[in-house]
Amino acid sequence: MSELAERLRASLAREGPIPLDRFMALALLDRRGGYYATRSPIGAAGDFTTAPEISQCFGELVGVALARTWLDLGRPARVILVELGPGRGTLMLDLLRAARSVPGLASALELHLVEPSSSLRAVQAERLASYAPRFHETLATVPTGAPLLLVANEVLDALPIRQLIRVEGGWRERVVGLDGSGRFAFVLGPVPIRADLPEPERDPPAGTVVELGPAREALVAEIARRVSADGGLALLVDFGRLGNVGDSLRAVRAHAPTDPLDEPGTVDLAADVDFAALRKVARAAGASVYGPLGQGTFLGRLGIGLRLERLAAGRSAAERAKLEAGVRRLVDPEAMGERFKVLAFTTPGAPPPAGFLAEEAWRG
Repeated sequence: MSELAERLRASLAREGPIPLDRFMALALLDRRGGYYATRSPIGAAGDFTTAPEISQCFGELVGVALARTWLDLGRPARVILVELGPGRGTLMLDLLRAARSVPGLASALELHLVEPSSSLRAVQAERLASYAPRFHETLATVPTGAPLLLVANEVLDALPIRQLIRVEGGWRERVVGLDGSGRFAFVLGPVPIRADLPEPERDPPAGTVVELGPAREALVAEIARRVSADGGLALLVDFGRLGNVGDSLRAVRAHAPTDPLDEPGTVDLAADVDFAALRKVARAAGASVYGPLGQGTFLGRLGIGLRLERLAAGRSAAERAKLEAGVRRLVDPEAMGERFKVLAFTTPGAPPPAGFLAEEAWRG
């Protein structure tokens, strides 16, 4: 049993169940025993692999999209480049390599990384040392007053959620407590609650689960306000859906699914992003919103096929096959191409961001 699991079990036995968002926050970010505080989760030796680790084309083309916005802004002399949850720094390394091909852009960039995990910060600091990154635990301390270029890949899915379940007579919150054997289990919150849900979901059958993401919405609102006020572009890439009906909470260990309540602090937790809710929040905060657009379509429009050909030129058959397999995994609708989507925020009146069409602006 992990140290965090023992500590949490004692707390639940003493004080009773806690909301799911509190459980997730502890399991992922507790400074002594949280998942991101105690391990290096990304890559073959970890628990999961992200798009930047699969192919360098991902980060390079994100860099192309951000560079296009910088040009549209008139090549400002200072721009705030932010990555939320930079992982091992791979996306940012590839992005900055692409940025160097645009005259003047590299010298304009001021790099800020939002990373609460001290172990991941150490990796990022070493790999990105030549770019003098500045570190932050939250977006709140990242400076304002200059255009913002922000990217977040697989960040929103890891932010804590709440779950409500329909029971006879109304809605109850699903909370985490202990069963008769002392194991972590979902139980019902103590009293019925009023759920302010979209009309089609107000009277669903018993057992229906809906998910709410107040932490996600707060972060998206902050990003959108900054883009609206200072100009720039935010690209949020994640897996999700248009809506919040259904239990999407999942856990992974060593690249295989596992019980989300098993040994908190030792497994990665995630849940589907509700893009419908987030684009409403961003629009209300003053940003223009594009998407969500399938990752495969986004990368295809940015020229991933051409980039692959250039990378593969002169390589051995085995090297070429590896490059092709990585790109295929990113864009194939049966792999990550449709499951992962891109949501973009710009300043009202700005041109559509690279990868999006004008008619894909969301107008509510």
